Amino acid sequence: MRRLVLRLAALATLAGALLPPPAVAQAAGKKAPAAAQAVPGQPPHAWLFGTWTGGLFPPPSHLTAEACLSQPVVIFTRDVVLRATLIDQLYVQRLIVTALTTPSGTQFQFTSTAPAIAPGALLGPVRAGVGFGCENPDVLEVQRRTDNQISFPNCSDFPYPLVRCPSR
Repeated sequence: MRRLVLRLAALATLAGALLPPPAVAQAAGKKAPAAAQAVPGQPPHAWLFGTWTGGLFPPPSHLTAEACLSQPVVIFTRDVVLRATLIDQLYVQRLIVTALTTPSGTQFQFTSTAPAIAPGALLGPVRAGVGFGCENPDVLEVQRRTDNQISFPNCSDFPYPLVRCPSR
């Protein structure tokens, strides 16, 4: 499973590297995509593809690609969002139903979550780590702060902003 996550992280990083950053696009004479505009031929959340760190803790001020890619907190791909939790070795996988562009970023609708029963739980179903700590565990609002910084407003599991892992 760990190898699968590392491969997904590598693919997500590659997908993020294929999209030119706005400064490069402007230097090449192309119009850079805005947060509210979708890139032609790409899903509305293509600007998020890649690995992100922070969120659970304040984002580091300086981070090498190796350090960031060794333990990303959130990974965005075309069909799946993976997130790390503090109490589990495995990433929680959320399948994307829809991704909608909003004025401040992107809103995700995930497949419905069934209550999971933790082994040895006497008090009934436990849903820890399934969502992102938001009001609705099947909806995630991603707010774009800069090209390389995002936040999940009103999500208690991610009180701090996230920063994109550098590719090099």
